[in-house]
Amino acid sequence: MAAPGESSAARRDVYRVEQLTKVYGSGDNAVHALRGVDFTVAEGAMLVLLGPSGSGKSTLLNILGGLDHASAGHAWFHDRDLTTFGDDALTEYRRRSIGFVFQFYNLVASLTARENVALITEIAQAPMDPAEALALVGLESRLDHFPAELSGGEQQRVAIARAIAKRPQVLLCDEPTGALDSETGTLVLAALDQVNRELGTTTFIITHNAVIADIADEVLMFGDGRITGRRHNAVRKAPGGLSW
Repeated sequence: MAAPGESSAARRDVYRVEQLTKVYGSGDNAVHALRGVDFTVAEGAMLVLLGPSGSGKSTLLNILGGLDHASAGHAWFHDRDLTTFGDDALTEYRRRSIGFVFQFYNLVASLTARENVALITEIAQAPMDPAEALALVGLESRLDHFPAELSGGEQQRVAIARAIAKRPQVLLCDEPTGALDSETGTLVLAALDQVNRELGTTTFIITHNAVIADIADEVLMFGDGRITGRRHNAVRKAPGGLSW
């Protein structure tokens, strides 16, 4: 992470993506999910990917997260080209470097918040204590509650705590507020903002909600598998100032 006051331009790039392409199927049935995407992301940045459903955002995150293979192009994670990785190497990359947060929380109903987070910490190399991770997202008083005893926003914050407890370098969030109302979604965004600022975790947030873009360092606009625009926010807006 950059030192206080250091510009994002001075930070090391976490990802460098060149002409990244993804095609599903072939011939007349081919679906071009990504059409030659290029960008770089600085270490510790908060990046919002904005665009309608089907514009390529989730496909990009799946490739950067090691869940899918590109059809062509390159995606460097630091100095390692993910497009050359086999399945075993991608599994190790996901385990060591990537945290995922999805629209649906995928918590184990029979486990408490602390126990859900511990599922990750038990297999990570140098994890946080589950209580520490939950405190970071504002749930220090809900450690021993089961998912059914938590609100939707609290369940999503447990999912964030679970994702960050292994101390990933990158956090990939696919519509993390998509199932939440504005007030609850703001609390979830505040948790992601705090993780990004305190841990220096490079954070991607997929959304179709343009309002959310104001909390990012950088915004990538997607359409039809391409980046149609890029915006730098000189000042990141606090999630508490958002409404939609």
